[in-house]
Amino acid sequence: MRTATYFFIFLNLSLALFEEPAVYPLPFLATSVLEVLCLLVFLGRLTHFAKVTLHNVFWKDTKNICIMVAILLSLTDLAIYGVLRLYGVRSIRWSRIVRPIFLINFAESRQIRRAFRSIRNTLPEITYVFLLFMFSLLMFSLMALKLFGERNLQTAEGLPYFRNYLEIVFDLYVLVTTANSPDVMMPAFDFSSWYALFFIAFVIINTYIFMSLFLAVVYNNYKKHLKVVPGGACD
Repeated sequence: MRTATYFFIFLNLSLALFEEPAVYPLPFLATSVLEVLCLLVFLGRLTHFAKVTLHNVFWKDTKNICIMVAILLSLTDLAIYGVLRLYGVRSIRWSRIVRPIFLINFAESRQIRRAFRSIRNTLPEITYVFLLFMFSLLMFSLMALKLFGERNLQTAEGLPYFRNYLEIVFDLYVLVTTANSPDVMMPAFDFSSWYALFFIAFVIINTYIFMSLFLAVVYNNYKKHLKVVPGGACD
């Protein structure tokens, strides 16, 4: 039963590769039949689970409610999309975003739920580090605007260099990953080699210090929450 459930969950998630817009497009009839088959299997698995579970326990479990709602939304969206397609009206399958619910909420996915619960509990505790990082990024962006914005510098493509604050924030955010290094600093470096000190300080503080601190906080808090095994029949 567990193997069959995982197989149809995998098949349901894989349909995104074959539905329009698709990487490997298949006819709408083929993908819709496969999706209905998966939903029927999910409904059958849920019905089987209801037969072997106390009535009060089954209906108090939010995971079962989520699965039923996801099945209903998917069937409704599929029907609406099919009717609109018959009339030549272009629409979007918005129910795709509910498909991961099947992966998380079935009884066989206890370990996946534990991982998501640990991530959810970790997020509030890393907020302070993230806010400090964003404050540093915004302050360095403001300094870059003051340093370079009034010097009429241009990039290699002839575009204005560091004159828009939001674009500076994005460029420096990318620089944290070193993906645009050293290209992002070359117009300033060509103007004066001393400006390289600004980018060196930025990389040291935000890439080497803040990213290491951020990773350490995430790892320690995630590990702490992962060790906590919540009890209860509805886990």
